[in-house]
Amino acid sequence: MLNPTRNRYRNEPAFDEVVAAHPDFPRLIALKIDVQRRGVLYTESAFRAVDPERHQLYTWGGVHYPHSLLLRDGTTVLANPQPEERDPYRVEYSEGRFVLVDEGEIIEEVEIWPRPRYYDKKTSSGLLMKEVVSARPQRLDIFASAFCHFAHAEDNGCKFCPLPAHHRQLRETYDLPTRLRAHDVKECIAEALKEPGRFTNIHITGGSVVKGKEILDAELSYYIDLLKHIGELFSTPRFPSQLLATAYNEKQLARLREETGLGSFTADIEVLNEEKFNWICPGKAHWIGYREWKRRLVDAVGVFGRGNVGTGIVGGVETAPPHGFTSERDALEATLSEAEDLAEKGVTTVHTVWVPQKGSEFHELKAPSLDYFIRLAKGLQGLRVKHGLSVDFDDYRRCGNHPDSDLARLQ
Repeated sequence: MLNPTRNRYRNEPAFDEVVAAHPDFPRLIALKIDVQRRGVLYTESAFRAVDPERHQLYTWGGVHYPHSLLLRDGTTVLANPQPEERDPYRVEYSEGRFVLVDEGEIIEEVEIWPRPRYYDKKTSSGLLMKEVVSARPQRLDIFASAFCHFAHAEDNGCKFCPLPAHHRQLRETYDLPTRLRAHDVKECIAEALKEPGRFTNIHITGGSVVKGKEILDAELSYYIDLLKHIGELFSTPRFPSQLLATAYNEKQLARLREETGLGSFTADIEVLNEEKFNWICPGKAHWIGYREWKRRLVDAVGVFGRGNVGTGIVGGVETAPPHGFTSERDALEATLSEAEDLAEKGVTTVHTVWVPQKGSEFHELKAPSLDYFIRLAKGLQGLRVKHGLSVDFDDYRRCGNHPDSDLARLQ
């Protein structure tokens, strides 16, 4: 059993102890959660073993980091590097393999994400393709617009979100435009599709833009143009794709469906509790509101079909002090109750693991326990089973960031 005495997590039960309390929960998915929750620290042995020709890397603060990890069953682990004082898992290279280490004990073998072949190429306008369209092991990622109205309006940004700060640094490092041009994106995807069998989905997202005749019209028109360009690469009217955008009204959703080849629609509500939502996501609360956001998700089911609409929450952020739930039991009950209300109406909910990140207002806080995240993952997957909902558009292959949708492949 691991030593439960840790810096940041000194009062928590050890990993093996928590897993033993959930014998029906896969150990590797529990490990994924804990590694995401605590982060990783790459050791010198790991950095020396990284092969830039084979492994997918990114640059942050002048350091070339592995993009992320895979467990031996193919489970994706999106784990951020953390300083030693935050008590992360260590990634070391030992006896010809990368391993996760905790308290000096090897916990599990891991692999670094493989590097796509298109990464070193440039678009006709001179942009490095890897900075226009990034890749997960089986998904192409387009972060189309780094500007978010909520984050740039005073006190309106989501309090957990580090992305505006992160993308400001990326733009400074790589001289990227604030908003990607459709022709650059199309060229990158065309090149990526030359790797047959590698990618199963195209994911598009960006910051919220409230401008337009109706709020969000400008954001919507940009995504429609982008999707039309991408659609020219496919011979079928629909192609495997997910748009993660702001919650659109019914008329806007109809335009999106009719004018593009989009396959699924997601609008992340972030927190499934109106009071916590209003505090944590003040911009979303001001411009759209919690109840209207939920209503628009249900409207999207009528447009895209049951099983093709989702929402995401930042699991655990509802416990953030000083206004979050003080009891993990109360937080779980409230979250699953709201998730079931959406599931009954055809909307699937997935969660990411909240990691307090530098660049966010919540960066000094601490995420809830591993036990909490295991119960949340089981609860959300249980709701999908109960209500006959699919999560194919956001599952372990097409995303890999949701522990609850990892469970879907087991049922």
